[in-house]
Amino acid sequence: MFDLKGKRAVVTGAASGIGLAIAELFAAHQADVVLLDLDAQKTAGAAKAIAEKTSASATGIACDVSRADSVAEAFSQAGGQLDILVNCAGIAHVGNLLSTTPEDMDRLYSVNVRGTYLCMQAAIKPMLEAKHGVILNLASIAATAGLTDRFAYSMTKGAVLSMTLSAAKDYISQGIRCNCISPARVHTPFVDGFLAKNYPGQEAEKMKALAQAQPIGRMGTPAEIAVLALYLCSDEASFLTGVDYPIDGGFFNLR
Repeated sequence: MFDLKGKRAVVTGAASGIGLAIAELFAAHQADVVLLDLDAQKTAGAAKAIAEKTSASATGIACDVSRADSVAEAFSQAGGQLDILVNCAGIAHVGNLLSTTPEDMDRLYSVNVRGTYLCMQAAIKPMLEAKHGVILNLASIAATAGLTDRFAYSMTKGAVLSMTLSAAKDYISQGIRCNCISPARVHTPFVDGFLAKNYPGQEAEKMKALAQAQPIGRMGTPAEIAVLALYLCSDEASFLTGVDYPIDGGFFNLR
């Protein structure tokens, strides 16, 4: 099950965290993977490590998903068939309605919303030509739940969810499936850096609070998100489209 041999997947935000875990797992299941991320050196290193561990092809390409020209160039470099797109690139922000500036809103929108849109648009063209394909977007529990001090971030993830449902509806008859995953808190290097930047000296306290926000008592791991992504992008999930999948340690139903 979940054999991706002969399939080609583009994963954004793939140099670390959830994106990297997804690229690694897809390659382990024989997909050829293209890793897109902002840091050229880090992306190339991640792709090289994946290629050395698996028999799959892995290519790293630098890409600023917020820029149309960068996305167009990255997908042009990737070339060839495209069976799967996973949009993981994203940034976060702490702030409520009053403390969020217009600049904050624009910065979050440019990566989380515009970046997802640009990559979906670039991927849909070869998928339409092939009459098949899977798009998987990373939304968040913030898309559908009220989270303290996550005003701009919640807005962007709500948009990701809406774009997912719209694309699923528009392209269902052309053989293209589109779903999204909504994780609760996931422990990634991004979280460590985020806490160090925003809560200096309070990292341990904030880490505990993040863990306890899930009834299961801990944060998720990138590997756990990757397993769900593998299923949703495989042929075993061919009957699934237009769905937002929570993976949240009981956040919604057991609080």
